[in-house]
Amino acid sequence: MNVSPYLKELFDLSGRTAVVIGGTGHLCGAIAAGLARAGAEIVLAGRIPDKAEPVLRDIASHGGRGWFVPVDVTSRASLNQLLEATLAHAGKADILINGAGIHSDTPFLDIDEEEYGRVLDTNLSAVFRACQVFGSHFIAESRPGSIINIGSVSGISPLSRAFTDSLAKAAVHNLTRNLAREWADKDIRVNTLVPGFFAAAQNPRFVNESRVLDILRQTPASRFGNADELIGATLLLASPRAGSFITGAELVVDGGFHAMTL
Repeated sequence: MNVSPYLKELFDLSGRTAVVIGGTGHLCGAIAAGLARAGAEIVLAGRIPDKAEPVLRDIASHGGRGWFVPVDVTSRASLNQLLEATLAHAGKADILINGAGIHSDTPFLDIDEEEYGRVLDTNLSAVFRACQVFGSHFIAESRPGSIINIGSVSGISPLSRAFTDSLAKAAVHNLTRNLAREWADKDIRVNTLVPGFFAAAQNPRFVNESRVLDILRQTPASRFGNADELIGATLLLASPRAGSFITGAELVVDGGFHAMTL
């Protein structure tokens, strides 16, 4: 049986522009490619142009459109330039993904002020800045918009060996709910996409075999996620049709990790 046109329309993002901050990374790169396959034009925002190339090739190989803009998420001026570049190239912005982040597994008593400030600035304050920059644009132009902040299961239940990460992500979850309440009447939806543990070679916390076993024991699905398993949830939150009444939500994609108890 053929898929009905109605189902295709639900998730069709043709004519929309998605700004994916952190899109040069493993998870958000997959998200960016998925948004492109649904028809969105992609603004891939990150620090290192070379890391954008594989994602842009993937987008182009499926007939999508994407381009790279350098951004420093710790700088409001840089985020303003990202918005300006998006408007100059595409004329508008419809979707914002806040996915930049850094990790720390430093034991609590060993976390110094510099590391604490750096992690919170990148993982929390950058989301605050980007929501202000792009949210102001949506409001000024009376444009509907979808903002998807990338949270973490550590923002729901604090994880050991992830003190500053957990703190920052919990605040991102709270910020998302606050903005969802503030902006609902302006047709700006703000949600949190909450990944669990995903296979990513660059994550230093996965090199410890005992840590891996602990995670798998806590995950009912008994495996790590694959990056493309975040795409469906993202499309739901990004689509103005399928996700039209979803705001302030935490959409958890974690193989059941957050639901596990003794």
